[in-house]
Amino acid sequence: MSERASGRMGLLARQAGGAAGEAVLAAVVAAVVAAVGLAAFSVVHWPAFNSSNVTRALTTVGQVAALAMLVAAVVLLRLRKWGWAAKLLSWGGLSAFVTVTLGMPLAATKLYLFGMSVDQEFRTQYLTRLTDSAALHDMNYAELPPFYPAGWFWLGGRFASLTGMAGWEAFKPFAILGLAVAAVVALVLWSKLIRADWAVAVAAATTAVTLAYGAPEAYSAVLTLLLGPALVLGWGALHRPVAATGDDSSPTAGGWGAVLGTGLFLGLGATFYSLYFGVAVFAVCLMAVIAAALAVRAQHTWRAVWPILVRLIGMGVLAGVLALAVWTPFLLKFLSGKASLGSGSAFHYLPETGSRLPLPMTDFDLLGVFCLVGTIWLVLRAGSSRRAQALGIGVVAIYLWCLLSMAATAAGTTLLSFRLESPLLALLAAAGVFGFAEGARAVYQALNEPSRFRIAAAAVALAGAIGFSQGIPTVLATEITTAYTDTDGNGDRADKRAPSAVSYYREIDAKLLEQTGRPRDGSVVLTADTSFLAIYPYYGFQALTSHYANPLADFAARTAEIQRWSTLKTPQELTDALGHCRWRAPDAFLFRRSGDDYTLRLSQDVYPNDPNVKRITVTFPKALFDAGHYRITDIGPFTLMVRV
Repeated sequence: MSERASGRMGLLARQAGGAAGEAVLAAVVAAVVAAVGLAAFSVVHWPAFNSSNVTRALTTVGQVAALAMLVAAVVLLRLRKWGWAAKLLSWGGLSAFVTVTLGMPLAATKLYLFGMSVDQEFRTQYLTRLTDSAALHDMNYAELPPFYPAGWFWLGGRFASLTGMAGWEAFKPFAILGLAVAAVVALVLWSKLIRADWAVAVAAATTAVTLAYGAPEAYSAVLTLLLGPALVLGWGALHRPVAATGDDSSPTAGGWGAVLGTGLFLGLGATFYSLYFGVAVFAVCLMAVIAAALAVRAQHTWRAVWPILVRLIGMGVLAGVLALAVWTPFLLKFLSGKASLGSGSAFHYLPETGSRLPLPMTDFDLLGVFCLVGTIWLVLRAGSSRRAQALGIGVVAIYLWCLLSMAATAAGTTLLSFRLESPLLALLAAAGVFGFAEGARAVYQALNEPSRFRIAAAAVALAGAIGFSQGIPTVLATEITTAYTDTDGNGDRADKRAPSAVSYYREIDAKLLEQTGRPRDGSVVLTADTSFLAIYPYYGFQALTSHYANPLADFAARTAEIQRWSTLKTPQELTDALGHCRWRAPDAFLFRRSGDDYTLRLSQDVYPNDPNVKRITVTFPKALFDAGHYRITDIGPFTLMVRV
């Protein structure tokens, strides 16, 4: 190894080690702040958010206090005094902002945003599954590996096991803690790429926007927070005009530090959320194409492409190795041929927002104006700022993905572009900070540098920050209200009103354990009340909808089999059918009673309709069940059938 290469490797190790060490320290600070904040919120008996403005008021107070910490950090950084104090203030202020913005409105409920309704139900089920066991299993189906990336849920399961909480109860604190940690890690990354005071402002802006529009899907919000600095790293790795001209005397690691950072982000995306992983890969590949075109034009040779390709491959290898940590069981099962691959419908969803391009910069509100400033800055600085180039390519990649998603509807599918609003807003918010800072500086100079202009600009920025921040609970009002109106795993509603039938789940669970004599993960239950499976880690015979079902499970064929069972005439026929089932048959049925029959509400994929799910009711006559084949127990509105 040459002396120059050895020096670069040493510099890479020092840079990566320093950044990693600072990120770990920042994460510890954020975790402590979030844990202390959530613990403090839990010791007071707060009124429900949907019936009182008390928690809303206290949220605003906490946000202002957190923003004051960030302002103090910026002032110290600009004065270049007490550097470590400024870092601690910025880490503590940002994590406190996340904690109070989400934790205070949810202080009187054990549930996270959206409670256990709709999508949050299957996410809770996944966390419950991986709390019960650290082994990678499908959230619902027995004897199948997971199809949806397990990274965030596996970490949540370890958090729940460590704290002794049930999976459903650990969801809220883990989600908030994870967002707080991701926010400060993003701040550390930004501080390695841009001025430290700007890094605080950019991290705060992207965090606020992400909390408002991405927090309900906590595992994707983590990636949204990290997307901006990851794109800047990716562009720095792929587009290196200084190195291409040979003027590379400055001490750098030759772009390999950026390769490492980008590869780690892509790997994290692969383990957390497939859609954002795909979009990030698309953006990085678009960067590589643009960088290659610029390199060829500058050097007049196709050989200029090779260094870019090598770095791109390096990112891909690192991301692939990390991805295998969660994808290996599914790939092995799929390649073995031992499981049939049904027609998946995960992409069969096209709401109205997915049929048009998101253009937040055309909205006449605070966020819209901020995004407009960011858009103008991206265009004006596209030729001179590497930050603008990186963020701009990310924005273009999202818009191209949206267009591809809409075009894919002609082929009977989509690319779920409606879920890209949050990362788009985060990128435009980051650009908005740069646009505001540079625009304010230009106006300051144009006005002959009036003495109080900087204070006025800071006051405008702070007023905008407070105005947007205190509106976040309003943006999330539906999600917060659902967390109070849903019945939790203890059978309680946080708004103190009468609970739903979920309150009977504890009795059902006790009866199942008694009658089967097996642990929960040793039984398969057929039920349409799949929230029962989100609270207790029994396996389900059928998932809530095909869109979240493992494609190896053959959702449509299972539904057809359930419908066939309902047409049988005698208990023995049903017992024989269960004995010859191609999948592991139910050990128990959990029905709703309807007169002299038992009912299950199942679903069918009816895409391209919107809504994309059609509910169907399957009726089982009581004659199919007798005491000779089943233990029959009525519990509230439910009837539990346990096979003898």
